[in-house]
Amino acid sequence: MAGILVHEWLSRHGGSENVFEVLSAIYPDAERFCLWNDSDGRFEGVHETFLGRTPLRRSKAAALPFMPAAWRHLPARDAEWVLCSNHLFAHHARFGGPARDAPKLVYTHTPARYVWTPDLDGRGDGPVAKTISRMLKPVDRRRAQDPVAIAANSAFIAQRIADTWEREATVIHPPIDVAAFTAGPADLAPAERATLAALPPDYLLGVSRFVPYKRLDRVIEAGLAAGLPVVLAGAGPDESRLRAIAAERGEYVFFVHDPSTALLSELYRRALALVFPAIEDFGIMPVEAMATGTPVVASAVGGTAETILDGVTGALVHDWSPGELTLAVDRALGADADACLARAREFDTSVFVERITEWVAGATGSGVAPSPPSPNSRRR
Repeated sequence: MAGILVHEWLSRHGGSENVFEVLSAIYPDAERFCLWNDSDGRFEGVHETFLGRTPLRRSKAAALPFMPAAWRHLPARDAEWVLCSNHLFAHHARFGGPARDAPKLVYTHTPARYVWTPDLDGRGDGPVAKTISRMLKPVDRRRAQDPVAIAANSAFIAQRIADTWEREATVIHPPIDVAAFTAGPADLAPAERATLAALPPDYLLGVSRFVPYKRLDRVIEAGLAAGLPVVLAGAGPDESRLRAIAAERGEYVFFVHDPSTALLSELYRRALALVFPAIEDFGIMPVEAMATGTPVVASAVGGTAETILDGVTGALVHDWSPGELTLAVDRALGADADACLARAREFDTSVFVERITEWVAGATGSGVAPSPPSPNSRRR
């Protein structure tokens, strides 16, 4: 008898999806459940909730009020344990049958930002969202008392769990495929090579989804402060605003639309530094950049404060003023590439696998977990 893995919704890309993929490889015999699966074939054989059979799957905001009910009405199963990968309401999961009494563990990317920290995520700032949030907070905190153990993806999130759910959490940083970024220059498509050739030889890099709370405008401010060109890589609804800001700098801001992993690796490798202003739960991209030997300028608040070593692998910024940005970029440019790589390796997938298997085994009393399959045999 194996366990059950639970995730929110599944998309093609995302840090939480990377965690779920590694968990699926560690526990290949586990059944898997999600709200709905929009991963375009990345994940196969994952059961969906009833929301997956409705138009609500096309709108997370519209589906949100129904998610707690979907998680509480899962089918009857027999399982030794249930492990939830949670960033919204997956920790509410309850199965029928013997699995209802199985120990439940929760790996938490964050308690629902829409509900608990709308100041860090504008999607929860509207009047409707605030009303729903007030209704959901009591039940969300109550459901968070069910797990026998909770892990957080950073100390920053462990503190948020203590403040919101009133629970203690073990810190287990998420897995980063360091080898994918330490490899030599990738075999790029001709169009990607042309993209690289059009960029300046020296630049500061900003990478993320183009949404307001990622604060990519601050990457442009850092370039202005340091007198360096800026490359912004990604895609999203904030692109037009960012382009308007960039227009004030003319040829000194360059956009790379939705780069592939191979192209992103080269953008990291060629950048003088990655500038990462967002207050993140953990922040995967700064670790990826360090894996290529590139230092990082990042916020001193949030998960990046746990990965970036100020003055060693980059610089942490408290006040995004021109003066502090100038000093921060200078401090980051003095970082040693080998130190950046060594720091990135501390967050490698192998470290996550070791820690998560020990945690699950200890919390469920199931003994030492079996060795996971190699990355090349990962279950999808």
